[in-house]
Amino acid sequence: MTRQAAVAIALPAGFRPGDILAFHRRDTQELAERVTGDSLCKGLLWDGIPACLNVRFADGVASAEIVLDAEPARDLEPRFGTMVRRMLGLDQTVEAFEERFRDDPGIGSLISAQKGLRVPVTTTPFEALSWAVTGQQICVAAAVSLRRRLIVAAGIRHRSGMLCYPDAGGLAHLAEDDLRAAGFSTAKARTLLTLARRVGVGELPLDAWAETASIEEIRSRLLAVRGVGPWTVDYVLLRGFGWLDGSLHGDVAVRRGLQALQGTEGRVGEAEAKEWLARYAPWRALVAAHLWAAGKAAAY
Repeated sequence: MTRQAAVAIALPAGFRPGDILAFHRRDTQELAERVTGDSLCKGLLWDGIPACLNVRFADGVASAEIVLDAEPARDLEPRFGTMVRRMLGLDQTVEAFEERFRDDPGIGSLISAQKGLRVPVTTTPFEALSWAVTGQQICVAAAVSLRRRLIVAAGIRHRSGMLCYPDAGGLAHLAEDDLRAAGFSTAKARTLLTLARRVGVGELPLDAWAETASIEEIRSRLLAVRGVGPWTVDYVLLRGFGWLDGSLHGDVAVRRGLQALQGTEGRVGEAEAKEWLARYAPWRALVAAHLWAAGKAAAY
């Protein structure tokens, strides 16, 4: 028995569906995500059940449907609508940001060129967390390849044929040797398994945090895990929770984007980037996303 839900959401004027689709177009092999024209098809786990999400953009509306391979234990509809809104960045205060800084000498040109930019958010905070760990200190192409191998190693498939990005339970069933065989370093493999197991037993209640926890609680609890540093936490807060004020000064692409924006020859250091980003609180991570987009690294 399958279970499904659907929602249609009116999009704000100037909404940029291409940004959302580009984020999910990272892997050209399309094992777990497939982007066709104005539509996204994505395999995921919903309460541990293989599911297929379809989102289509047309005429100012996002039409989303999810099909589960079994009946979930909890209500589907309200949570599904909330997830889609978060994925599309519809609760992000980009209008207030643009109004505040549209004439700013530092980033006014970015805002003008990329008006309406929102940050695509992963379907679950755990997907963002595991993706952030996967991408630590490697280029995007290498991270995408590792991510693909992780999905294949988990081997969870929806009846549509799409592979599903593993949740904490699906990842925790893997052994360290499985992750090493997929190309992960020992340190990353151990960090991923530690995180998956702690999420599984409720020590890191990521989904509940998305609704109730303070940013500082999330930050302190994640930083207590070996292998999780400030960049990883700020990235997860952005991609997993839609929080727009993490200081991603440690991000190489952000510093490269700042160098290009300023037109300087020397590399921008972390301290300089941190000081520059500070003036744009509480939207520092949104500024980082603008720098990614300007440098064609938005899919990261």
